[in-house]
Amino acid sequence: MAEAAVHGALLVATPRLKDPNFDRTVVMLLDHTDEGAIGVVLNRPSQLAVAEALPAWSGHAAEPAVVFVGGPVAPASAICLAQAPEDLDSEGWQPLFDGLGTVDVTRTPEDMAAGIGGLRVFAGYAGWAPGQLEGEIEAGAWIVAPGGRDDAISAEPAALWRGVLRRQGGVIAAMAVFPEDLAVN
Repeated sequence: MAEAAVHGALLVATPRLKDPNFDRTVVMLLDHTDEGAIGVVLNRPSQLAVAEALPAWSGHAAEPAVVFVGGPVAPASAICLAQAPEDLDSEGWQPLFDGLGTVDVTRTPEDMAAGIGGLRVFAGYAGWAPGQLEGEIEAGAWIVAPGGRDDAISAEPAALWRGVLRRQGGVIAAMAVFPEDLAVN
């Protein structure tokens, strides 16, 4: 039986996952209910600077300070994650776990209570219909791993896929060295 995926968990794409939208991705699961699941791809930075997309928030952006491709669903929408003190109580802030939460960037930073930092902006998201994610996990398309706020705002997103696999140990860690094209192995 596949491991259950809960919010905050990381979904690490395996070589079995053939969808190019998710090749070598790490997705942070933000919500998972009987109605489906939603998450954001953590390791797909774009070329668009946060300063261009959301100038008022650029001073709060984590490095690299670019908008990330959060997934193939609703690419014109944005989900913004940030770090904040665990006790932050501010309109426009929705805590998730471990000092990480979502920020309503239609508000200005001045509207928010102090303490928002490490902002990461995602254009679009990854979404699954009821039972779809469970089926993909069962088929071996995803490895479910524990995640944390440091994963969500990693300063080295290109190294995240290999890094998350390596820290799992054993056979899973060996996947970190799989070549991108198994035919050239």
